Amino acid sequence: MGPEGARSSYVDGFILAAPSNGKEAFTDFANTFDAIFMEYGAARIIEAWGDDVPHGKQTDFFRAVQAKDDENVAFSWVEWPDKAARDAGTKKVMEDPRMDPSNTDNPPMPFDGQRMVYGGFTPVVELRG
Repeated sequence: MGPEGARSSYVDGFILAAPSNGKEAFTDFANTFDAIFMEYGAARIIEAWGDDVPHGKQTDFFRAVQAKDDENVAFSWVEWPDKAARDAGTKKVMEDPRMDPSNTDNPPMPFDGQRMVYGGFTPVVELRG
């Protein structure tokens, strides 16, 4: 990661189920709301649509989010400069009136947020080419 004492990044990760025919709606939603996360300090955001996601015998991404037969999975992450920036940025994002779901200018949420799996992670290995 860098010399001892250097600030390390922080990552929020997300897995969710969205309608298989909803890639464009998912992308529109992400473009709208990811810009707000960037405004409040996120360093990088990746939104990825399932392309080569196998169904496992014991567990898999689909089971993790209770995906239905007509749903695909999306895998996303937000990189922050450090955990303090993440905590402050996330607080600002959640307080921002643009995040209000009743705002009719926003695209509707194209997935079931109750089945989304998410968490914050401290990187332990980072390799770059």
